[in-house]
Amino acid sequence: GNAPPGVDPEAFSWFQSVDADHSGFISVRELKQALVNNNWSSFNDETCLLMINMFDKTRSGRIDVYGFSALLRFIQQWRSLFQQYDRDQSGSISFGELQQAFSQMGYNLSPQFSQLLLARYAQRSPNPNIQLDRFIHICMQLQSLTDAFREKDTALVGNVRLSYEDFLTMVVTRML
Repeated sequence: GNAPPGVDPEAFSWFQSVDADHSGFISVRELKQALVNNNWSSFNDETCLLMINMFDKTRSGRIDVYGFSALLRFIQQWRSLFQQYDRDQSGSISFGELQQAFSQMGYNLSPQFSQLLLARYAQRSPNPNIQLDRFIHICMQLQSLTDAFREKDTALVGNVRLSYEDFLTMVVTRML
């Protein structure tokens, strides 16, 4: 059939091939099977779940063709940004590239914090680096938590005072 109005024909075609069970929806499992990083590894489960939740308007844990089309545009924008920060064109982002990416995105993060993120999200290796899926994951979480922090930091001083439960509430409600 033809693509519905507002859906890119290429996205529609890809949707039909990714929708393995022909349900008219894409699940986390189907999405994971469809997306690959530059090193041909599958996208991480957590990242796929984050993205499904972001485009799942019905809260059903899956996306329709419209959500899938929007998700593909979203991923393409992140892929372009990723390639911009992958200065050595290795297909992954190293510690130095990650530091520079954060700085250019307006995050004033210490090298120690970037190292912590690298340790948490990179595959274990002597020279850890970040694949596209993890880059998307980190950036989405950083943006969400930054938004939550800014809600509390109304004077924009970079510090807030909050209770432990307020902190937990802030984090839990922002986990996508």
